[in-house]
Amino acid sequence: MIDHLLVGNMKFQESDFDGNIELFKKLALGQSPGVLWIGCSDSRVLPERITSSGPGEIFVQRNIGNIVPIHDWNFATVLEYALVHLKVNDIVVCGHSDCGAMKALDKETKDVYIPLWLNNAREARTLVDSRIVSPKTPEDLKERSRQIETENIRIQIDHLKTYPLVKSALAEGRVEVHGLYYDLSTGKLSKVY
Repeated sequence: MIDHLLVGNMKFQESDFDGNIELFKKLALGQSPGVLWIGCSDSRVLPERITSSGPGEIFVQRNIGNIVPIHDWNFATVLEYALVHLKVNDIVVCGHSDCGAMKALDKETKDVYIPLWLNNAREARTLVDSRIVSPKTPEDLKERSRQIETENIRIQIDHLKTYPLVKSALAEGRVEVHGLYYDLSTGKLSKVY
């Protein structure tokens, strides 16, 4: 697999890099993305690809379940850098269909770290299950999953707003926060919050 990645890089250098050399020279001097994208680690959801964004346009933080953990040094560092140094104008929390993390909220597991991490999203399942009837058909189950995935986006936005940096940036009108949902089966990205 590593050889495949290195061959892919050679193709990138020959086509994209050499074909856009001025852009990459500029990017070598620094970055000024307008958006902080908080998305899932899922290999099917590539922020730059699904938004047709170019290099340097999106500052990306990805993790399992597009989680915004409360009181997490890693996440806080990304947030601080994006808001204070890059001065992004928008923060996106993007969830997606068929999310394995959201499915894992329903499963017992012997994993050690994943369940602890997903505690940051467990409320999504609880809220959805409190307002819908138990799914009886595959369509009902799919709709429940979609609701959990979108509810998780809302919850993560609530978590995001607990960070003092975000609170002050929102109060001063320096940043806007958006919730997006990507449907793997249609390729559509839609605003949900």
